[in-house]
Amino acid sequence: MKAKTTAAKKKRYEGFSEEEKSAMAQRVQEMKADKADGESVVLAKIAEMSPADRAMAKRIHAIVKASAPTLEPKLWYGMPAYARNGKVVFHFQPAQKFKTRYAMVAFQDPAHLDDGGVWPVAYAVKELSAADEAKLGALVKKAIS
Repeated sequence: MKAKTTAAKKKRYEGFSEEEKSAMAQRVQEMKADKADGESVVLAKIAEMSPADRAMAKRIHAIVKASAPTLEPKLWYGMPAYARNGKVVFHFQPAQKFKTRYAMVAFQDPAHLDDGGVWPVAYAVKELSAADEAKLGALVKKAIS
């Protein structure tokens, strides 16, 4: 009896978008890269962004640097991120990255934002007022406390 070779072959999952595939490929390259100066790598990535995302990323970078200077800038899935002890605490996702109508800032598991049983860890960002910048700065400070 002949074995069914076609049934035994694994089918490749084709459900990821081109943007998701690109982000995963960028992450692989980041993991292989030498530990270069994170600041310059993040600033170079910000310089590549669309004008609206670039302006937002520059402001967010400045907020993080002022609020939590001990966080280490690095790339994470091709996005500006800020880590402590090698673990990403906070990242900025430009709107262009996944073709969304807004950018996003998000905190990862190492962030100390716990507040009861439920708390937000991601925020949509279309613009930053002075009040928004102060709120974001306070969240970043709390995240590393």
